[in-house]
Amino acid sequence: MNIENNHLQENWLKNIILFLSSQTVSLFGSSLVQYAIMWHITLTTESGLMMTLYIICGFIPTFILSPVAGVWADRYNRKMLIMLADGLIAMATLILAILYLMGFNAIWLLFMMAAVRAFGTGIQMPAVGAILPQIVPKDKLTKVNGTNGSIQAIIMFVSPMVSAALLGLTSIEMIFFIDVITAGIAIVTLLALKISVHEKAAETQTTSYFSDFKQGLQYVNNHAFLKKFFLFFAVFFVLMAPASFLTPLQVTRSFGDDVWRLSAIEIAFSVGMMAGGGIIASWGGFPNKIKTLGFASMIMGVCTFGLGIVPDFWVYLAFMAVFGIALPIFNTPATVLLQEKVEEGYLGRVFGVMGMISTSMMPLGMLLFGPIADFIKIEWLLVGTGIFIIILAIFLGRNKVLMEAGKPAAIES
Repeated sequence: MNIENNHLQENWLKNIILFLSSQTVSLFGSSLVQYAIMWHITLTTESGLMMTLYIICGFIPTFILSPVAGVWADRYNRKMLIMLADGLIAMATLILAILYLMGFNAIWLLFMMAAVRAFGTGIQMPAVGAILPQIVPKDKLTKVNGTNGSIQAIIMFVSPMVSAALLGLTSIEMIFFIDVITAGIAIVTLLALKISVHEKAAETQTTSYFSDFKQGLQYVNNHAFLKKFFLFFAVFFVLMAPASFLTPLQVTRSFGDDVWRLSAIEIAFSVGMMAGGGIIASWGGFPNKIKTLGFASMIMGVCTFGLGIVPDFWVYLAFMAVFGIALPIFNTPATVLLQEKVEEGYLGRVFGVMGMISTSMMPLGMLLFGPIADFIKIEWLLVGTGIFIIILAIFLGRNKVLMEAGKPAAIES
């Protein structure tokens, strides 16, 4: 029995190392291209409208596709879907690189590329969220998700610097080719991952896509904790919009338009996120995951409020770093809670709904707060949303349905 358990331990460890390696390589290549395109548009057009169009092209396909991709993640082999998404993005990037080398460098090609990448991300997100419980024992999910959060934060920290250095040394086409190579490495790494197809995907599909999607919505509707959980997330993400999108503008207006200041807030946030991922991976959070979520929400509410009132830039950076620390402590228990509580056959669709909320609510928040920021000081918006996030965190901690759902899952022997 012990030998069998040891074998399982070794097996899941090997699998998760392969899986996280493939995701890290793929994400690094994608981040390089994302920053390169963003800066290329900024430098060549100097247009806020063009940047807005690029951002819209980069989130609308993910939002539209998330519910459909959630159904796919439940109907088909999740590993193959992740590989397919990587392959799609790599192929589109390769075509774009060749077009650029041939002299076709119209700006609309970059918008199209952003849309294709968002399409690939839309396929990947539910599949990645749903595949982890197939690889990782339930009691190790927090550690693995926390570690994954730290890896993503490191990439967020490193890739802008590497991308900027590469743009200075070589052409944008060469960065496109790097992404094609990293996607190829990720696909080959995933091929080495041995994972059995989940139960629903192994069955002959007798229902239509629409019927499966409807069943997914009914599943959410029939579980009181999921309804309340998603409602909390929707409101939370709208309130997070000013802190996420308006802080660079605030820094420029209130502290000065030096480029180093904008870089400093990004670095402080990224370093905080790396630390936060490490903290949640080693600590594991409170036994009740909703308590951990509420604790992190409270910290983010206080930090948002703080960003609105501090007069000193160095104190501002400290708040930004603490904000970064709190984010993985917020995200990890939320993801693990879904992975533990949702039946395997519905995981993809539930993560699809989560993807819709996470990709749409912040931009919707920006539609509300963005125009207001031209009439009201951003500091006041941060103070107001900070107070509301704190109130939301208190409500979360007092919600009996969610607190019950957050209790530790029974570990199967």
